[in-house]
Amino acid sequence: MKCITLCSILLLFLGCEAFLEADSPNDQIDQSDVFQDEAYATAAVTNLYSALRDGVLLTGKTNGLSVLFGLYADELDYYSSSGSAFEAFYNHQIMASNTNVKSIWDASYNLIFMCNSALEGLDSSQNLSPSVKNQLKGEALFVRTLVHFYLNNLFGEIPYITSTDYVQNQKVSKTELEKINQMAIQDLIEAKAFLNDTYPSTERIRANRSVVSALLARVYLYNEKWQEAELESSYIIDNTAIYNLGPSLNEVFLKSSKTTILQLKPKKAGDNTDEAVSFLFSSAPPPFIALNPDLVSSFLDNDSRKRDWIKEVTDGDQIWYAPFKYKQNQNTKASQEYSVVMRLSEQYLIRAEARTHLGNLIGAKQDLNMIRNRAGLEDTTASNSSDLIEAILTERKFEFFAEHGHRWFDLKRLNKAEEVLGPVKNNWKITHILMPIPETELLLNPNLAPQNAGY
Repeated sequence: MKCITLCSILLLFLGCEAFLEADSPNDQIDQSDVFQDEAYATAAVTNLYSALRDGVLLTGKTNGLSVLFGLYADELDYYSSSGSAFEAFYNHQIMASNTNVKSIWDASYNLIFMCNSALEGLDSSQNLSPSVKNQLKGEALFVRTLVHFYLNNLFGEIPYITSTDYVQNQKVSKTELEKINQMAIQDLIEAKAFLNDTYPSTERIRANRSVVSALLARVYLYNEKWQEAELESSYIIDNTAIYNLGPSLNEVFLKSSKTTILQLKPKKAGDNTDEAVSFLFSSAPPPFIALNPDLVSSFLDNDSRKRDWIKEVTDGDQIWYAPFKYKQNQNTKASQEYSVVMRLSEQYLIRAEARTHLGNLIGAKQDLNMIRNRAGLEDTTASNSSDLIEAILTERKFEFFAEHGHRWFDLKRLNKAEEVLGPVKNNWKITHILMPIPETELLLNPNLAPQNAGY
């Protein structure tokens, strides 16, 4: 794993704009002073979200999960130049030298280092109030766990890094899957204890307890801890004073949406989302990517998501489709849309899946129907557990298309990838369940061996 010096991490902390309504500090200061001052400490921690927005995993740019794993699964088709690192995702021809894979790994571990540096600085701080210190520690723990969660689901066994000791980190080995899950859950439980129910800012751009519960619910679901998943999702769903689905699909991705649990604020005033820039196109054929027409045709005609979240573009003879959840790809003077990281619909569908496995089919159908009814669909006709699980997976497909790789992770965790992708991806192999560890990392640190199977 690459060595990152404390000097470079300080530049990462203070070279970005603060993810706050207030301006970030402009002067460079000693690293030892960063976490002695509330404004600097807050700027350092809120810049963790800036990293997610600008280049790590959840970014709406083309190197983010939404694009890469929309191509990798069955959501997006590729139309740009042949031989690119993006086409390799679409055609399942990824090699350990793929630049997008390397970018995911490097940017993720850089951000994990930033989180650990923040946690160590907060622990040693003598000047911050307990309330400020706890809030910032909870946020840093949340972001660190979020990044590890995605790395784990992309690469399998990966190092779970909790230190800034670069000598140790250069020689680190993979962490066993069971240990990764234990550490993630422990970190999230600790983070939740540090945080409050209220958001620390006027917008939903920083973690509170519900944000941590949202990730905990997902981690528990992926680990088949059904009762725990139900409890965490209920914690959010039951907080109706803050969260509600609302009647309009066109309001879901607005910055003021009550269905949002966590969102990422654009860098500049008036900017909107990188997702809109990446996905929207106005002329045909598409210059880069478009929705797979089979995905579009699989929507029921009366599904409002097909009407409100998908845009048709034609050359007069043929029609292509763009994801249209985010509708503003230009500066609008006042930002209208923020990038949504977590939203209430997922919690309803997590709870529906957990309740199905717990035998509460009535409760599961009620949760599923909340999502279906908002989309203008009738109640589900699923009447047994297996049919209900299939109905939930289908609903997740329609609800979360082109969002942070949800579709890919669902196919992977439910052992559906072979069944769904085998017939439509000519180069599909079962070993494609995991990404390859970047070859440069294996050369730098042989302790990361063996390479994942198939690469």
